Formats: sequence, C-alpha cells, structure tokens
Amino acid sequence: MTDLEAALRRAVRGEVGFDTTSRALTTMDASNYRRVPLGVVAPRDADDVAAVLEVCREHGVPVVARGGGTSIAGQATGAGVVLDFTRHMNRLVGIDPQARTAVVQPGLVLDRLQDAAAPHGLRFGPDPSTHSRCTLGGMIGNNSCGSHSVAWGTTADSVRELSVLTARGRRLRLGQEWAGAPEGLRGLVDDELARLRTGFPGLPRRISGYALDALLPERGADVARSFCGSEGTLGVLTEAVVGLVESPRARALAVLGYADEAGAAEAAAGLLPLGPLTVEGMAVDLVPSTEGLPRGGAWLFVETGGDTEAEARTRAEAVVRAADVVDALVVTDPGGQRTLWRIREDASGTATRMPDGSEAWPGWEDCAVPPARLGGYLRDFRRLLTAHELRGTPYGHFGDGCIHVRIDFDLLSPDGVARFRRFSEELADVVVAHGGSLSGEHGDGQARAELLPRMYGAETVALFERAKAVWDPDDLLNPGMLVRPAPLDANLRFSVLPREPVDVEFGYPSDGGDFSAAVRRCVGVAKCRTTSVSGAGVMCPSYRATGEEAHSTRGRARLLHEMLAGELVTDGWRSTEVRDALDLCLSCKGCRSDCPVEVDMATYKAEFLHHHYAGRRRPAAHYAMGWLPVWLRWAARTRTAPVVNALASVRPLAAAAKRLGGIAGERAVPRLAGETFSRWWRRRGGRPAEGGDLVVLWPDTFTEHLSPSVGRAAVRVLEAAGLRVALPPTLRGGAVVGDGTSRSALALLTARRGQVCCGLTYVSTGQLDRARAVMRRTLDLMAPVLETSAPVVVLEPSCAAALRTDLPELLHDDPRAARLAARVLTFAEALERHAPDWTPPQVNLPAVGQTHCHQHAVLGDAADRRLRESAGLTGELSGGCCGLAGNFGFEAGHYEVSAACAEDQLLPAVREAPDGAAVLADGFSCRTQLEQLAGVRGRHLAEVLAEGLE
Repeated sequence: MTDLEAALRRAVRGEVGFDTTSRALTTMDASNYRRVPLGVVAPRDADDVAAVLEVCREHGVPVVARGGGTSIAGQATGAGVVLDFTRHMNRLVGIDPQARTAVVQPGLVLDRLQDAAAPHGLRFGPDPSTHSRCTLGGMIGNNSCGSHSVAWGTTADSVRELSVLTARGRRLRLGQEWAGAPEGLRGLVDDELARLRTGFPGLPRRISGYALDALLPERGADVARSFCGSEGTLGVLTEAVVGLVESPRARALAVLGYADEAGAAEAAAGLLPLGPLTVEGMAVDLVPSTEGLPRGGAWLFVETGGDTEAEARTRAEAVVRAADVVDALVVTDPGGQRTLWRIREDASGTATRMPDGSEAWPGWEDCAVPPARLGGYLRDFRRLLTAHELRGTPYGHFGDGCIHVRIDFDLLSPDGVARFRRFSEELADVVVAHGGSLSGEHGDGQARAELLPRMYGAETVALFERAKAVWDPDDLLNPGMLVRPAPLDANLRFSVLPREPVDVEFGYPSDGGDFSAAVRRCVGVAKCRTTSVSGAGVMCPSYRATGEEAHSTRGRARLLHEMLAGELVTDGWRSTEVRDALDLCLSCKGCRSDCPVEVDMATYKAEFLHHHYAGRRRPAAHYAMGWLPVWLRWAARTRTAPVVNALASVRPLAAAAKRLGGIAGERAVPRLAGETFSRWWRRRGGRPAEGGDLVVLWPDTFTEHLSPSVGRAAVRVLEAAGLRVALPPTLRGGAVVGDGTSRSALALLTARRGQVCCGLTYVSTGQLDRARAVMRRTLDLMAPVLETSAPVVVLEPSCAAALRTDLPELLHDDPRAARLAARVLTFAEALERHAPDWTPPQVNLPAVGQTHCHQHAVLGDAADRRLRESAGLTGELSGGCCGLAGNFGFEAGHYEVSAACAEDQLLPAVREAPDGAAVLADGFSCRTQLEQLAGVRGRHLAEVLAEGLE
C-alpha cells in the first residue's frame, strides 16, 4: 500500500480504491482522452472531501472531481486522485416549491431531480441528452445546457448558491455581490473591468474559458455564476442551491422538414420570437429510419408549451405556419413525442458511426456561433471538412447556434493525428471568424483549451491563469484543463491499443473483424448507467441491480480497453478484474440494441471467457449448465427423466448436486418432461399435415426437454393457420429435399438420428470451440432444409437470437451459417408471413409479462405486438430482463442480482396485473423465474392461442 493510499484510508470514511479495477474504470470519460489515475475516492460528505484535499495537497497529488463521467472534452480524467460523487454524495437535500429552488449534492443524477420536482409542476431547466445519468455537479462544472436552453438557458442561469471547498481547504458559500469570493478575486476584476466588458463574445452558448464577466458589477458580481463552467479547476463543489422553472402542463412537438441542413439552420433563428421551448436540428444521415418523420433531408424539432394540449398545439401550428418547410408534423401525444425525442437524444451515440460503419470521434463536438450566422458557419464547416477529406454529421441546438458533430478522424496513425491537429486549428479560426465560442456546451477540457488564445487572445488567457492562481495557487485541482493545457493531440486513448488485430473467435462483421474496434465502440455516453428503463428497454440490468460502474456496459468496455492496452491490466485474457466485471453480465444482449453504438457485451463476454479458460479448468456451472443439451439428451435416451425428477425432489440430494454443479442453492431444479417434444411428434405420426406452406419447427433444448407443451401448442396453432409443420432432419447426409413438397423427401425431416442445436449454452459460457462444433453439426443436419424455401420457426427467443447472430458471427467462414440465420423466424413472424389471411382466436384478455430481452435486442417484437392485438390480448409488456437469463440466474453467487433484476420490472408488472390476465413469457428462463420467485405460471404466446382455439 502506498503512503498516499494509506493516508487516505486513515482520513476518509468513504471508499478508497487504488486497485486495478477502480483505476481502470476512471481512465476515460466520453472524450478522446485517457489518463490513468493513482486512485479513486468516493467521499461520504464534505468533510471527506476536505480530508482528501488535505492529504493530496501534502503529497503534491492532483485531484479531479467526477460526476457521471460523460464529459466529451477530457476534463473528467486525471493522473491523480479522482473523486467519485455518484456513490454517496448523490442526494436531493431538499426542495422548496414556493421558492422554486432545490438543494442538491453534486452526485445527484438530473433525472432524479426532475422526478422530485415534477409533482410540484416544476423542473430544472437545462436537460442535456445524457439527463438519465449526468450529475448536477458535472453539469455545473461544464455549465451544461441541453435542448431547452432557448427557453431556460444554461446551468449557470439556474444556479443560486454553491458550497465549495478550495484546494487549501477553505469552505466558501458562493453567491451574488461577491459572496464567497476568495481573497484577491475582486481586486483582479477591478483591474480588468474594460477587458471583461469587451473581450467576451455575446452569444447564448459561450461556454469556453472562465466566465469572469459574470463578476462585473452591472451583472451582480455573481461568484456562483462565474464558478460554473470552471471544470473542477477552481474548487470542489459539495452542495448547490439551484432554481427550478414551471413546467408547462402540456406540450406539443412540431417536427419541421427541410431540404437540407443549411435550410434548417437558416430557419432556426427566425422561430425564436415565437417563444419555443426547443429548436433542435438534425439531418437525415443521423437517422436510422425516417419512418414517422415528415419529408425532408433535415429537421427542426420545435417544442411548444401551454396550459392545455390545445394551447400547446396552437403554438406548434403557429410555428409551422411561420416556417418555410418542405413538410411538417405536429405531435401532442406524449408517447409519440418521446419516440421522436429518442431519435434526437441517441444522436450523441449514433453519430460515432458513419453511414458506412466507419468510426467518428468527438473533439469538435459543440462549438457555437450566433444563431443568425449558423447557416453560413455550417457551409464553411462543410467546406473545411471536404478540404481535409473528413466526414461529419452536424446536429444539435440550432436555436442557440450550437452544433454537435463527430468526425471520422484517424486517431490511430501519426498522419491521422497530425490531420486532427491541423483541422482543429483551422476550425477554431472559422468559429472565431463567425463570432463564436470554441465550446458551446461541453467545456474546453483538453480538446479545446490549447486553442483558447485564438478565441480570446493571449492577454485574456493570461487573465484566466491569474484567476486560477487566486482560487488554486498550488495548481492542485484538475491541472492541464482550461489554463496551461496539455496539447490537444496528447493522451489520446487510442494510442495504447494494439495496432494489429487481436486473434479472436467471433467475426465482428460490423468492426472489420477487429476486436479492438469492437471495444472502441464504447464512447462513454453511458446510456447503460440509467437507473430505470422506459418502454421495452433492457440495458443494463446488472447496473440497475448493483449501481456499480464495473457492472455497467461502459465499465466492462473500459476494462476490456485496459486489457488490450496492457498498461494497467497487465495479464491480458487471464485478467481476473475483467473476469469479475463480466461475471455479473447477464448476456441479455440489451446493449446490442439499446446502446446508441450497439456495443454487444454478451459477445465480448463469450469471447473473453473462451480465452480466459483456454487450457484451464472451468467453473463447475460451465459444465453443468453449458453442457445442458448433452445431459438432457442422455436423460431422454435412457428414459430416466422420472428418476432424475424424483432424486431432485430429495432436498439433501438436490443440495449436494447443486453444490457439485455450481448451481445456486436458492434455486429449485426444473423438472424434466416425461415425454420430449420430438417423441410426442413421432407418436402423433411425425409427418406434416397437407395444405399450405411448409415450416420447419425448431425443437430447441428447452422446448424439447423442459416445456414440450409449448411445442405442442405451436404445432396446433401453426396447423390451424393452414401451415404444414415439419421438424428438422435428424439424419446427416440424406438426399436433397428440393422444394419440400414430396412426401418421400419430407420423410428425411422426421428421421431419428442426431438433433439440431443452436449452441447457445456453449456460447454463453464461452465454450466457443464446442459451440462451433455443435453449430457445424447442426448445419450438416439442416442441409436438406436449406435446399428448400421453408422458414425455420424458433419458439425460444434466446435460441432464435443465437441462430440469427451468434451462428453467422462465430461461423463467419461457413456460408451456410448466414443462409440458416436468414431463414429463422419467430412464431409470430411465421404466422404473419406465411398465413397472412389467418384470423387468430379471440382471447380477449389483458396481457402482462415481459418482452424477452433477446427478442427486444435481436429479433424485434413488432409481429408479436400485431398478433397479440389481433387476438384481443391488450396491454403492453414490460421491458428489462427477467434476471434468470439462461445459466446466469442458476449459477452460484448470482441469485441476489438475478432476483433484483426480476424486481426491476417483471415482478411488479405481474403483481399489478388485473384478475384473469394472461401472463406472457415466451422464454423458458422468464417462465422459470416467474414460477420460482412469484409462484406464477407464465405461458408462451403459442400456448395462449392454442387454448383459445378450444
């Protein structure tokens, strides 16, 4: 233990982490930069903060205050001690509806403040797109803004008083009329009044530099306002009094379509006199699908408010009339507005990939110009991109002249980094020529501070340095930011990654087969750190259960990044730090769809486990659960299911077996079916009925051995819909099936040797060699089916997802894998595509339950929604993950997290269900979790429809 660590442990009551994991999790924020800290401290209160500052001052070690870690300019990274306020100093201290103020701690997430203010008809005005995970301390440090800044300004406009600790331990209460000003600050201002009155651009989004002009006497000598945007370089915030604004009772959203981005930009300023709440802009190249948007190549999102829906709509319609648009849409439905806003909020992530899949990066994320000059600035910006052979997709706060953009810089090669520097210098000059600010929202950090002399001039920058010396004469707080900055092309986080592709098993088709590129996908916007999900969202259930960064998608990606870097995590694939962080990953695949850049941590986990345990003994659960298809087939072949069930009902024997197999003692062992689904199929004749389209029904392991009732129900419904059902071949190397219509050829589909398997259990436990062998055997068996046009209907969503994604990505060298993946349909998709004229039975029941996480992430549930609606099953299914997640919830040590995931959404939804509701759960894991934790029997949609046929 170092002297610094020992001293901090003696002085601080909060957690002190100098271990590899704690440090690795805070090497980066959401920027291009990386610094390795000495350690991380999670202070419990202001006294702890004071103790950290004292110890670090004595040791000459810098201190960096960190909120949600979503800063885009590098200011939340540092080489000293990082203060993490999100763990303990995260409370809403109080709220005063009459005064319209709230008292908050720096680690409070913005959405939690909004939740508390909403019942009073109030809200905090600024709302960055990261509102579900950014903290008030980080917002004050960056002077954050958000989409509503045209109505409610920046964070500085909402700050009333700030409690701050200086680097030398003074406790100050900052406010107006010089309240809390450190000694020497007033004299510095008095000496520079002329410069402060003339040297600062007058535009709504001027965030760059220190806001020293807020100290002018005519502006109230507001020390608290001047402190905003100082990026943790002047003092450490411990508490804030912030103002709240009245939230409109009703809102409407006018989406205005323009031919191109320049047209939208030039129209934005003209809408400001109408008093909108937002004027946001984005172009077509940031939108995955234009479905639901009006015609055009670019759009303005203009929100209006009112006391009633009619009043809000009237104002929105006035905006449409005033705007010269190609097309327009006015939405008053809150759900429809949320759907449209998610397109805009996800832009910070989706912008990190160009339309062709190549990478794009921040660095010039948020410069701002006067709104009236935005159109001209964007044209100059586009010309500069072209001159440097770069690409970027601008979007952002058009009403405030603030543009976000990520550019396809090559930050991996020396030539690319040199181009990054040249472009940055030239663009800074373009911004200044338009009267703008290098930062319009996210601060200067390391990305732009070096260029501040181009905006302010050397003398004003020297004034910034003098102000820093007044507050922090020892340069202890976040050195290298704002003043005396590090070069903008130093400390790039990509420089430590391997230059050659890492030898891996999966194909990573979206990343050119490069595992490093896959890990680089995580840019740190931290959508995975949300404490609640909306609608059918899933990501990230383990983070919501534990609240620990290490168990978020971002945290795991950071550890993988450090593993590849080899500087902090030095044992590569054998890393216990990475293994432990991935241990609580449920492999739900929620991040594959919910993460704006589609990080697929389930695949990364499987990859890591494969390498981590190569040539070594695995955990017992990998053999017990990973090889589950083998054990179940043995029980079926020997017809010993009744014996297994009897033994499992004897508690001492079951407990011993669970201990031996690495299974959680709290779990009951599921009962094996007395008759497998395939045996039932053969007993009923084993041949397709005559009639319509042929469909091949996949007998997944769970349907086959544990819930054959689902398979029987599916057969009944599919045949009732006029389809001919067959099972996959069980004999390798038979004759070609052809078009699948001849009876002799179809006999091959009911032969009795071998069984298909998607390999899911092997993939989820990282046994990729075994998974590959199982998948190749399956492709051999399915060869006759691939010669037909028959779809493959998979009832278990996790198995369907494995066939759709894991199969072609693991067997990327076998063209048959992609062909089979393209054939896979869910139960609802099969009915919709191959029996479009069939009318399902009218069940007419409310439905509750949960959309399977793999269905949400990989398969989509639009067809299921339409089928439920057609059958009279009303209501929405919840999101999240059931928490059992295949082998995860059965493994020893996972029970508490598994149960917490179920309590997040699934169990509350079922408890609140109306009497007689159909509890839908298409996944075997979901049904098992419901039975074991709630005593409720969930049913597959096929079972509900089959019952309706009666």
